[in-house]
Amino acid sequence: MYPVTMGHIIGKDIYRKLGEKVDNTTVRMPWSDAMHEMLVNLYTPAEADLIVRMPYRPSTVERISRLTGMDAGVLQPLLEGMCFKGLVCDLWEDGQYQYMISPFVIGFFEFTMMRTQGQLESKKWAELFQSYMFGDKSFFESNFGDGQQISIMRALPYEDAVRDVEHVEILDYEKASALVAQHDKFAVGICSCRHEKMHLGEQGCDVTLETCTSMGDAAEFLLRNKFAREICRSEMNDIMARSKEMGFTLTTDNVKENSGFICHCCGCCCNLLNGIKFSGYPGVLVSSSFIAAVDLNDCNGCGLCVKACPVDAISIYKKEKDDPAGRAERYAVVDKSICLGCGVCSLKCKTEALKMDKREQKVIHPEDSFERVILQSLERGTLQNLIFDNPNSRSEDFMRSLLGGFLKLSPVKKGLMSDVLRSRFLSVLKKGSS
Repeated sequence: MYPVTMGHIIGKDIYRKLGEKVDNTTVRMPWSDAMHEMLVNLYTPAEADLIVRMPYRPSTVERISRLTGMDAGVLQPLLEGMCFKGLVCDLWEDGQYQYMISPFVIGFFEFTMMRTQGQLESKKWAELFQSYMFGDKSFFESNFGDGQQISIMRALPYEDAVRDVEHVEILDYEKASALVAQHDKFAVGICSCRHEKMHLGEQGCDVTLETCTSMGDAAEFLLRNKFAREICRSEMNDIMARSKEMGFTLTTDNVKENSGFICHCCGCCCNLLNGIKFSGYPGVLVSSSFIAAVDLNDCNGCGLCVKACPVDAISIYKKEKDDPAGRAERYAVVDKSICLGCGVCSLKCKTEALKMDKREQKVIHPEDSFERVILQSLERGTLQNLIFDNPNSRSEDFMRSLLGGFLKLSPVKKGLMSDVLRSRFLSVLKKGSS
């Protein structure tokens, strides 16, 4: 059946349709010439056509075959090849694989730059991704320009950077050590951001590229598709210790349960950290539940914290001669609007003047991946695609348009994201998906 499909590819811009499809996943991808060039280089016409017709939700080969009209025998190797390229994710669930379209991040950007083999040169990949993500602010504006709170990743605080006071508790999902302790399977692969910056001549750190660590099911996925190599718990702990020594920001999946990876990020390479500095949207990376606070009695204004902060959230105040406040000559000032609560500044503070305090304002961390995807899609106006996920059905296309219009109404979106309605709304959707 599939050769017939190729006929309708000719004469139309399948890549524009592909762009529309990936733009309607959990991460928005506004169309641009840079995006078109990126998609043409990553997807063959046959792969692009399949993505356009695939359902939005993870689905078995049988369901994809039924919805697309493609023979399962042709479909299976095509899907497996796309998993190897990182364009599709294969998820093992209930004794069988389910296949899902890879979003841009975390998705085909990371998986592409983690690959060590392929027909397109890594330098070309790096240029394409950099041009799309940072060519203008449209990518960041589309995903964070309306004050969106749900991002794909969150910062982890260094535990010994938190101020030791009786009423402050670090929960297990906030501890990198606890996340590692929950798993027995570990993998490490090439950091996509450092790999990209290396080829662009912009890598400012001298750490090895192999710093992207994963755990549990996420490690299994990366190992299965040859994006990473397996490591033991001891090597995982060594990588964690190296990151602490080098002052890297630890980030992980923005969920409370079953975080599948820990990234070891630096301000010179990480696209999310650079995104905060470049776009001005602090929500690009969700902060931890802690925030840096300076003890002015101990701060000597040395500036080590300024150099350590990956998002330029700290500056040094220099006392003016006519300053009547009687303050120290120099001291650190934290911009609380962009502080990640990672604690890297505290690691470098020799006087221990900088420590992490509990934030006054609650930080939303979804319970699990299901909740994160739902809330992320609701904020970005794509939730209707997960509920009515067959792009080949005219009736579902109508229902998507109808529901999408309803969910775009500001009072509706605000209500469903509020503390009052959010848990009830998510419970209803969970029951419907089970």
